Amino acid sequence: MIAPLLKYTYEDYKYWEGKWELIDGFPVAMAPSPVINHQYLSVMFATEINKNLKDCDDCLVVVEEDYIIDEGTILKPDVAMICNENNNFITKAPEIIVEVISPSTAKIDEKIKFDIYQKEGVKYYILAYPNHLFAKIYKNKDGRFKKIGDFEVEEITLDVKCKVNINFDNIFKKLRRKHGNS
Repeated sequence: MIAPLLKYTYEDYKYWEGKWELIDGFPVAMAPSPVINHQYLSVMFATEINKNLKDCDDCLVVVEEDYIIDEGTILKPDVAMICNENNNFITKAPEIIVEVISPSTAKIDEKIKFDIYQKEGVKYYILAYPNHLFAKIYKNKDGRFKKIGDFEVEEITLDVKCKVNINFDNIFKKLRRKHGNS
């Protein structure tokens, strides 16, 4: 006899210790604390996006905040720009989500979260690669993510509620110097 798989909900999730995500009712343990380059890029993306919001009262940048998709799916994006959110957690599709790719989470970020964020209507999804010092940007158009391009030193303006300009040279410059890739 095969035992049924137990599916969890947000009610279960909110009492768990440690760092978890919940995808379709199944718990996914997050890797131990990310390495320094991962954390640094998260800070740099949050800083770069946030500097555009000084005159925008509707939007905030948050890091590693619970994004409650439904009772069975709770994700924790590395960085999210949220607008007009009136709850204690993210409950509406963010304007921008950034996931910094770790080898242990790459498949989840590039496929599972990609599909969920696309379906939920996230406007821009940015995948940042700390080992290669570039980012891929996808824009949601008609319910589908379309790749805009790969970015290393370029600047781009994202058309969101409060326009956001991202300078990738600013984000990756220190890590390029650290690794001798000026």
